Amino acid sequence: RLGGQIWGYQSGGRITSLCYVGANMVPVAATPAAITAFAGRARLLGRRCSSIVGLAPDALGLWELLRPYWGRPREIRAVQPVMAMSGPPQVAPDPLVRRVRPEELGILLPASIAMFTEEVGVSPVGPDGGAAYRARVSELIATGRAFARIEDGQVVFKAEIGSVTPLACQVQGVWVRPGLRGRGLAEAGMAALVVAALRNVAPVVSLYVNDFNAPARAAYRRVGFTETATFASVLF
Repeated sequence: RLGGQIWGYQSGGRITSLCYVGANMVPVAATPAAITAFAGRARLLGRRCSSIVGLAPDALGLWELLRPYWGRPREIRAVQPVMAMSGPPQVAPDPLVRRVRPEELGILLPASIAMFTEEVGVSPVGPDGGAAYRARVSELIATGRAFARIEDGQVVFKAEIGSVTPLACQVQGVWVRPGLRGRGLAEAGMAALVVAALRNVAPVVSLYVNDFNAPARAAYRRVGFTETATFASVLF
């Protein structure tokens, strides 16, 4: 269930580039000609996404063509290192991190909203009262992709596995309760998630992080992640 469309660009009789268009707009393996074509179609349809995300040259190239038509973005994050690992973590996993159970949605949801608001700068609770976001968090729990350490009915650490392919999965929504940060909970929690993901989900675990978030980048490096590419995001 994609929740959007996949646009393809053909060259030489075969599809060479793709662009996912839904809540986000994500160019994939986009050549300059494909970016021009995707931008032209997006301009005609008008902006329906909340962000453009992808490899930095692709995302920023697409935005450069759409900028005259889509207005000023809320923020441009031009450097977001992509990090990945495929081996065992270099720190001990937190034994208290586990998959979130369906009946714990009410516990996870406030932490998810806090994480999203802190990370993106706006609340995910929109005109629908947060129904769409609640459904997304519920889906992550139901598919076994939401992990957390929960103590006394509160989330201490949480993270989810978002996108999944046979080759890799992407971690999202990493969050530690503010009063407990700086104690190694993120490293141990991520180590636990990596172990579970490599065992049951995909052979590579990836994520991307803002370049200005030095503590997070350092924590991921301690777990065993290394930088492999650079993403960029244009937020509306």
